[in-house]
Amino acid sequence: MTQDSVTRLERWMARRILETCGDPRIRLVLWNGEELRCSDAPPLGRVVFRDRRLMLDLALHPDLGLPNAYQDGRLEIEGDLPTALKLFFAREPRRSAAKWLRDEWELLRRRSRSHARARENVHHHYDLGNDFYAQWLDERMAYTCAYFPTRTASLEEAQLAKMEHVARKVWLRPGERVVEAGCGWGSLALHMARHHGVYVTAYNVSAEQVAYGREQARAQGLSDRVEFRLADYREIEGSYDAFVSVGMLEHVGEENYRALGRVIDRCLAPHGRGLIHSIGRVQRRPMDPWIVRNIFPGSYSPTLEEMVGILAPFDFAVIDVEDLRLHYEKTLEHWLERFEKQAAAVEKRFGARFVRTWRLYLAGSIASFHVGNLQLWQLVFHRGRERELPWNRAHLYARAG
Repeated sequence: MTQDSVTRLERWMARRILETCGDPRIRLVLWNGEELRCSDAPPLGRVVFRDRRLMLDLALHPDLGLPNAYQDGRLEIEGDLPTALKLFFAREPRRSAAKWLRDEWELLRRRSRSHARARENVHHHYDLGNDFYAQWLDERMAYTCAYFPTRTASLEEAQLAKMEHVARKVWLRPGERVVEAGCGWGSLALHMARHHGVYVTAYNVSAEQVAYGREQARAQGLSDRVEFRLADYREIEGSYDAFVSVGMLEHVGEENYRALGRVIDRCLAPHGRGLIHSIGRVQRRPMDPWIVRNIFPGSYSPTLEEMVGILAPFDFAVIDVEDLRLHYEKTLEHWLERFEKQAAAVEKRFGARFVRTWRLYLAGSIASFHVGNLQLWQLVFHRGRERELPWNRAHLYARAG
């Protein structure tokens, strides 16, 4: 095969990549400087191939080739990264029968979330160092979707509003006992105790996060009201008036949903109610393999039907569902902006590849929520026969007294 024929093949493959994108505002720049385009529309982004081996990598690894190449610096995306990724993600290809079978196999293959594996998965992502997350999260170290009461609210205001939104949804009353499954750095537990007069027992398998939460409880004078336990959600003990889980379900795995339902049923009092907050999908799909490999090992985003299925066998009634997808897009925009301001310091500590990995994760998540590949559901439930329920949603939006 001559060099010319190889070049023609590579150009054909590159055009196929460009056509698959389906948006004329993307340009593809080859390693020799040649720029390919679908139209003369002004470009919103350029994808630059640094070497010709990328063609083979993309052919052999269609799901991992592009993100791996960006991660390693062999591919650049010129222009605003979230904007370019939104163009890529907006056209999700239809699933063939073969693709459906591969997805189902992936879901089956990843069904392994024992206590030990759960700790390993959490350690991989959350134990990178509290100081790392403090560089770009809000002052309360909230690492879940915020709730923006207005489009101009700051990240700090929105995270505080999220915590109050959650507390009001389960209509907490002073003196009640609350259990939180997967508490992060403890901001929600501390908020519920301080502002709603409840007693919180929070479970988490991240040693660094638990240590941080305990220190914050001590510093804020709330150690008598908030207890942080270094334990798995399956080890929850006691009886509680409310169950809250914000951002943990993604790490549970669908094979453990029945076990989670039993835990909730076991720990909630007869008048108990609860809230589950989770990233989700409209249709059942495995997680992106690059995200599983590099960011969240063992993760899975459930459908709304699967979330409800956790509760239905135990006679829990779902009384409220809210989709905060656009709020998560905005939350991630704030995180990425703050992360970029600290990128030099992060690179000095973890290296350039780490920075590119996290930049792609945050920007890709913005794009996924923007186009609707991902959702963010808050689901509120209670014992199906309970009658002491809010008559409407007015309490969620009343001005704090």
